[in-house]
Amino acid sequence: MDRNVKVWYDSKCPLCEREIALMRRLDTEGAIDFVDVYSARECPLEPAALLQRFHAQESDGPLVSGAAAFAAMWRAIPRLRWLGRAAAWPPLLWLLERAYRLFLLIRPRLQRALRSQAR
Repeated sequence: MDRNVKVWYDSKCPLCEREIALMRRLDTEGAIDFVDVYSARECPLEPAALLQRFHAQESDGPLVSGAAAFAAMWRAIPRLRWLGRAAAWPPLLWLLERAYRLFLLIRPRLQRALRSQAR
């Protein structure tokens, strides 16, 4: 099957691993190519840049990050397609991007908490 979205993710991040595991289960059509930044043969950016934010690319479209990348991923998943399409509306995408930026501020603390629970 041709995959229409490529998603780069951080396999060393427990939050990312959980999110990607859920998205893999929901991707019933196999439309997403999930690429672990640490084992990728080719990357559109330096790996350090890919690890700072969530990145995705639809077919031959531009590389997008943050909320736009989540929207691209959601559009490829039948159960979330409505959310991905809604996120194309600029005011909603703007709000989602602001929420994503706030999440990035607390992400290190959440990662530490999940890592300590795993021990």
